[in-house]
Order: sequence, then C-alpha cells, then structure tokens
Amino acid sequence: MQSSYKYLIIGGGAAGVSAAETIRSIDATGSMAIISDEPYLMYSRVMLSKPSFFLGKIPFDEIYLKGKEWYSDNHIDFLGGKKAVSCDFQKKTVTLSDSSVLQYEKLLITTGVLARKWKAEGTENKKGIYGLRSLEDGLAIMEAIKTAKKGLTIGGGFISFEMADLLNLAKIETTMIIRESHFWEPTLDEASGQMIEKALTSSGIKIIKNAEVKVVKGAEKVSGAIIKDNKSGKEIEVPCNIIIAGIGVTNSTGWLKESGLRTNLGILANEYMETSAPNVWTAGDIAEYKDLLLEENVQMGNWVNAREQGRIAGLNMTGQHQAFRFVSFYTTSGCGISIAFVGDVTPGPDRVVIPRGSPEINSYARLIVVGKELVGATLLNRSSEMTTISKLIENNVDISGHLKELGDAGFDLKGLLV
Repeated sequence: MQSSYKYLIIGGGAAGVSAAETIRSIDATGSMAIISDEPYLMYSRVMLSKPSFFLGKIPFDEIYLKGKEWYSDNHIDFLGGKKAVSCDFQKKTVTLSDSSVLQYEKLLITTGVLARKWKAEGTENKKGIYGLRSLEDGLAIMEAIKTAKKGLTIGGGFISFEMADLLNLAKIETTMIIRESHFWEPTLDEASGQMIEKALTSSGIKIIKNAEVKVVKGAEKVSGAIIKDNKSGKEIEVPCNIIIAGIGVTNSTGWLKESGLRTNLGILANEYMETSAPNVWTAGDIAEYKDLLLEENVQMGNWVNAREQGRIAGLNMTGQHQAFRFVSFYTTSGCGISIAFVGDVTPGPDRVVIPRGSPEINSYARLIVVGKELVGATLLNRSSEMTTISKLIENNVDISGHLKELGDAGFDLKGLLV
C-alpha cells in the first residue's frame, strides 16, 4: 500500500468500481486505490436478495463481479477490511481505521448507506435476527434458512417483499408484519398496496397490518414474537425461528462532521457530483445530488443509479465536466407480480396521480405528473412500459394535453415521444 494516490475512492461497490473503470479508460497510469470497509472484492448487492442466489441455484462465486486480476491488471490497490474514519480536505488526507493516513489528489466518497437496525424488546444478542446489507448478512441468512421452519419479515418495502418471497420459496411458513394500513404506504396508494398483498397471500404468505413486534421470545435464539395490533391494542404470539427486518436505511455521515463537508441526509453534491470540498466528489446511495430532470435535490438508492453516478464522477475526476442526467428506476418481482418504480415516486401535494389500468385486470400503473411533465411512475405488472416512461421523463415531454389518454390502459405511450 502506498501512502499517496492520484485517485482515492472510498467505497468498493457499484459506484466506486464504476468510477475506477471510467478513470482507467481515460488515465491508464494515474495511481489509484479503492478503500472498502468489507474484505470482499466487488460483488453484486442486487443478487443478495434474489432467490436464485439464496437457494443455491447458481454457483456462489457468481456473486463476485470483479476478481483479483481485474484490480491488478488495472493497477488498482484494493484496501479491503479498512474503514475511512476522518478526512482533512485542507491537507488532502484520509485516515483509516488502522490509523494509516493516505494522501490524495482527487477523492471520491461512495460509502453507501446502512440498513436501519431493527429493535424491539428481546432483540439484543439473540440469534436468528437479520438485516440485509452486506455479503456477510446474506451468508448468515442462507445458513439460517437451511433449518428454519417459520419466518417473520418486518417492513413493507422492497427488502421485506423479496425476503418474504425467498422464505416462502424455501418452504418456510412466512408471516409479514407491517406498521402501515397497506403495503408500501404512503408511496403506493391503497389499491396498489392491496394488489401486492393479494399476490403475497395467494402464495401462502400471511400479512399482519397496522401492527408491530412488541417482544421477541426465546432464550439465546428466536422462538417467537408477540405482535401488537396498533388499532385494537390486542396482542398475539407468532412462532418463528428466523426474523428478517427490512425497515429502510440510515445515512452514515457522522465521520465527516468535523471535516466541514456539507451534508443533509446524505452528502450534498451538484449535478457534476462535486461536493462542497475542492477535488472531492460523491456518488451512489450516500449522494444527495441536484437532479436536473426533477429540478430538486434527491437521494436515490439503487444499483443502476450508483453505476451511472460513479461513471459521471469518474469522468469529472479526470478533468471533464459532464452533468449527471439519468432517470432512476428499480424493479423486482416475486409471488407472481412484477413491481417497478421509475423516476421520483415520492408523494407530494404538488403531484397529480393518473391511474392507468386497474387492480381488477391485474395490471396497474400510477403516472405522477408535476406541472406539464411526468416525473415518476409506479408499475405493477406493467414493466414493459418502463423504458417509454423513462424517455418521457428524460426528455421533459409536455403531456398536459394528453392526461385523458394517459389514463387509458390501451393507449400506446410511445406515441407521445414522436
């Protein structure tokens, strides 16, 4: 390990590696290092929640997207199992958890976010409770499902949906606990939430809504949970020997507090992924950047977004000046239903929501309009429209004269692109 690098990247995931690839395509010789708080080479976080990986249907090593030879062939030092603990932007240094200090010319921070830690009475130091952020989390769950008979998932979002599907496919009797009155509230409307719930329950998954875990039972290992109905106050006991919590994420920016770097929820950046510090960029889930399409500061947490932001940051670290302009999307499927979010699907008083299709025909979308333009969409069993909707958002197409057609499930959206 050197003590000084031209390019220093904190974070070894999608954004960091995409930046490194981009830099190397332009600057073949500039010294470079990637710091990762995990000891593993780059792997697919997306695959962590996919049944094909968890159920052993594909070779385990396929989770790795880069091998040792990629780092050596590209002359990139991989500093795994080390954490950046502080930065000094005047001295252009980064201090690591092993007390080593690295000098940089250009710095990229792609540290990602952390899975929100789930707590309830009885959860401390008890085996059988899992979150999902890292490869180690995935390995632990893979081992646990070999012997588990009854499982509990906590939360009403992507991770909980995918984990419930996984447990169900592993022949584990599965119950889902959500605090809201319908799935994905308030991002989705009640009709959308109920459509997803129908797919889950039709697959054999039990859903308990308006509820939360009050107590986790068991001595050293989980044996069950006391569930409280938040409306009636009644309590029931649900037997389980594995609990997986997917209750959102938290932003880890505290280590940058004394550095003076501007942060809000994430690390603040402009459309070029530049932070408030000179020669410092950010990308990926931790970046809270200026979105040129939505004309607001946003934070988008998904793989494709991270890859593209990393590419833009890498270009700009080599002296280019290219803005990040990209329509983010996220897709998943399971229990016989496909789900896609495109663009900004955050609810707001300034947004008009146009229903397209219906739960009755098992094909339902919600197109979100601000002013004269589409800004986002939620798609249930209508993923085929995702590319067209992305182009409508990206090109700022004026759809104000076509609101009635947008609500017609048979109307071809491609016609609006002409």
